[in-house]
Amino acid sequence: MTADAASAPVEGAPQAAGPVKDGPAAGRGPRARTATGYLRYVAGKLAGAAVSLFAVLVTSFFLFRLIPGDPVKFMTGGRQVSAEQLAAYRREFGLDLPMWQQFTDYCGKALTGDLGTSYQFRAPVVDKITEALPNTLLLTGTAFVLYTVLGILLGTRSAWRHGRVGDRVHTGLALTLYSVPSFWLGLLLIITLSVGIGSVPGLFPTGGMESGGEEGFAHVLDVAHHLVLPVVTLVAVEYGQTLLVTRSALLDEMGSDYLTTARAKGLRDDLVRRRHAVPNALLPTVTLIFINLGRTVAGVILVETVFSWPGLGGLFYQALSVPDLPLVQGLFFVFAAAVILMNTLADLIYPLLDPRVGR
Repeated sequence: MTADAASAPVEGAPQAAGPVKDGPAAGRGPRARTATGYLRYVAGKLAGAAVSLFAVLVTSFFLFRLIPGDPVKFMTGGRQVSAEQLAAYRREFGLDLPMWQQFTDYCGKALTGDLGTSYQFRAPVVDKITEALPNTLLLTGTAFVLYTVLGILLGTRSAWRHGRVGDRVHTGLALTLYSVPSFWLGLLLIITLSVGIGSVPGLFPTGGMESGGEEGFAHVLDVAHHLVLPVVTLVAVEYGQTLLVTRSALLDEMGSDYLTTARAKGLRDDLVRRRHAVPNALLPTVTLIFINLGRTVAGVILVETVFSWPGLGGLFYQALSVPDLPLVQGLFFVFAAAVILMNTLADLIYPLLDPRVGR
């Protein structure tokens, strides 16, 4: 064997592209570039969320000062008070300061978690929100789980049996209920199932969260009984969107070549749907789930008001009627922040499900 033959490269073996270089560029392969791209993507989304939260903070301060009514007169309880007493009330809550100074004080306190003091409750706004938040989470969390599961199951079934009677019924009902205002549907349920029609008595309470006087497991059943109609209202209005998005995404996947290949291998139709089609079709639905989670918390105001549910929505309506500016501003910020944070979380999770995003 000659020296040239001994030094010839072996066919199929990896070849050196040139001399090995040390330094920052070494080891910067596709994975490193991908990680850097994702971190840049995350930083951009977080920066956008921070800007949106600040815009909400500014909007909440100026928007609700357009509401007619003098909160200072509400503090007096309708009593005749002197000008000195009114001035003392304004001085106590900082309403005598120039608008720009009130705004800077509000933003400075908000950055430390202080959203001010409620006019009507004479308590920190954060405490009132913390007190009502579990009730809202109970209502929205229960409804969210139910309408998400229902929408995915019915959307998958409708797409897989596209064009049949069941598909047309589910799609038509989803479109109808999705266009119905939640407060109107809630009032309709109260009339038919709470008040009763004719000689048929009501089956559920007209409002509130509990009847009172119950303890232990009886108390749990009492709360669940009051929870039925608000949850049914939210589920009926919200499940249609999940159904339609799931159905549309699955219909797009059904013509793919990999499903034809799976069927050609002899896999059962049900197995092809569950293991191949549905996981790929759920990517848009996952994004919608996080968006709906934030939107449901913010959109529960009307339902809680109709059913007198003691949550953030009912508290917002109560504060708006005064107007209790610090409480209204704080609740508006919480509602908007829930939507922004859930949207941002969806943006951050989506690249993990679809590598083509954020790279």
